[in-house]
Amino acid sequence: MKRRLFVLFLLPIFVTAQYRVELTKVRYPVQSTMWGLFYEDINRSGDGGLYGDIMKNRSFDFPEAFMGWITVPSRSSYAKNEIFQIIKSGNENNPKYLQVTKNSKEPVLLANEGFGGVAVGNNQSYELIVVYRQRKEGLILKAEINNSKNVAVGLADIFLDKSTEWKTYRAVINTTDSANNGKLLFKFDGIGQIDIDRVSLFPLNTWQNRKEGLRNDLVQKIAAIKPGFMRFPGGCIVEGDNINTRYQWKHTIGPISERKLNSNQWSSGGASGRKMPDYFQSYGLGFYEYFLLCKDMGAEPMPIINAGLSCQFGAGEVVGNSSMDEYIQDALDLIEFANGNTNTLWGAKRLALGHAEPFNLKMLGIGNENWGPQYVERLEMFTKAIKAKYPTLQLITSTGYSPNPQFRYMDSVLRKMNVDIIDEHYYQTPNWFLMNAGKYDHYDRKGPKIFLGEYACHSVRIGNTGNKNTQLCALAEAAFMTGLERNADIVIMAAYAPLFAHINDWQWTPNLIWFDNRNSYATPSYYVQQLFSLNKGTDVVPLVHGPQTTDDGKTISGQDSVWASAVIDKKTNELIIKLVNPSGTVKNKSIEIPDLKSKVINGTVTVLKGNSGDVNSLEKEVVVPVTTSISVKGKKLNVVLDAYSFSVVRVKM
Repeated sequence: MKRRLFVLFLLPIFVTAQYRVELTKVRYPVQSTMWGLFYEDINRSGDGGLYGDIMKNRSFDFPEAFMGWITVPSRSSYAKNEIFQIIKSGNENNPKYLQVTKNSKEPVLLANEGFGGVAVGNNQSYELIVVYRQRKEGLILKAEINNSKNVAVGLADIFLDKSTEWKTYRAVINTTDSANNGKLLFKFDGIGQIDIDRVSLFPLNTWQNRKEGLRNDLVQKIAAIKPGFMRFPGGCIVEGDNINTRYQWKHTIGPISERKLNSNQWSSGGASGRKMPDYFQSYGLGFYEYFLLCKDMGAEPMPIINAGLSCQFGAGEVVGNSSMDEYIQDALDLIEFANGNTNTLWGAKRLALGHAEPFNLKMLGIGNENWGPQYVERLEMFTKAIKAKYPTLQLITSTGYSPNPQFRYMDSVLRKMNVDIIDEHYYQTPNWFLMNAGKYDHYDRKGPKIFLGEYACHSVRIGNTGNKNTQLCALAEAAFMTGLERNADIVIMAAYAPLFAHINDWQWTPNLIWFDNRNSYATPSYYVQQLFSLNKGTDVVPLVHGPQTTDDGKTISGQDSVWASAVIDKKTNELIIKLVNPSGTVKNKSIEIPDLKSKVINGTVTVLKGNSGDVNSLEKEVVVPVTTSISVKGKKLNVVLDAYSFSVVRVKM
């Protein structure tokens, strides 16, 4: 910490600096998509996270079919008359089911451990779903939600239909107490035989109360940012460990039973080495749910599709040119699924799912963190095919994973290709973000637009398991974001990454939102993202040093350890000023607004402050924004910038 602050204070110091806002010199509009979300199924953010099903391996389709399940008697000590066995179904998308045979009156139990323990709240309602068929009648089946002491906190009697066809049983379980490390237990009585293809347990209180939907508290947090867009499904997930495990959107729509289980490449632990062999993708949160979520939040959808390359850090498999038609057609079909009339093939499939209106897709990402000539060659194929049919669709192109030599090569090639949007990624330390806040001041204004597809400040270094979501990291991000906002003519979108992380099951840190099986908390970085998004305004105006400094007319980008930017909101007739002080010293600043028409400055100041190393937690969020009202006569605003603080001043014009 001392070393980092020492570097900070090497910046020029002008303690008496005055600032000036030039309201009459409106520069350019801020895009509605400026601040958005990056989603990837990393850190248990899909199954066991955003997706509401509490059950692990709900369809027994994991390679180890009993992973997540416990049987009594154990499978190694079965009597001849009591047996649990996995049957292969012959269905490629739904390959296995459980068969339970019981020929005696001895009790038989089956339990699911959930994701690190079944967690339920007191006096809450949950929907139990069992897909089954009876082979031989006579079984009596009961379900319990048990706590860690094996005490039932919720009960359901399952009334089995006599039909030998597959049936879906649904029951609502109302809990009488909470449980944090429990399980879902089935008790089999009587004599008979039953096949079970799926067991699910969802809270009834899902986002928008959708059946079998998303976890409400987590969606509420991202919706509260009011994102301009949402990128999906990643991330390295797009590429897969190899071509066969790449994300294929067509596997993620339609009936749950037809959504083919896929491995999750983050199960290997990634850079952290934290392996999770039970980490898979059920695709319960698929592309249809994604489009609905974007619509709910008023966010533009930004799908990313595979470019014919697996992860270039892993297998590095490349699809041959002669086999690229399938990949390009998948992209064209996705666009038709999102935007096509209902008389088209994929528009009709969207209608069949319950959504007649198009989702109005405007942009599509080709590949994730891909680079090199092999990517460029395939990008040209996608571009030619997509632009021929959808000329106005904006294509997002990759520059790799960091600002290194492959970035310079890709940036040069993509600019020569005159692509629509270039995707840049930055995972760096606080000092890098502070020193690069002016990075885009000198970019080519006539070149492609820029998308900051992934960025986050790492307190130690990229890939280090000791990285924390500290207040200093959040302030470094805020300082960098003032530079993005100031250059909103070329930087049109930006997203922090990753979005979610389970406090026990993570492979990467830092992250924007952390959660356990019942609760969640926002980091200081989250509040920075939210404050920028809620205060993005409509147009950039100059915020510069005033005449009392040697930096007169220059942007505020680190002088005296302050970073700042300004926008106006034409809809509300307000001026919005953002000021970042990541130093340990209070700064007193005076902002002149000579073109202000009002004789009194009325508005609010929202401050996010703390100590440099402060972090939030499930127990307490110590760093949260606080808003107060202000009223000042004249056209000069004196502001006190607390140590380690981010301030948003919002005043009527």
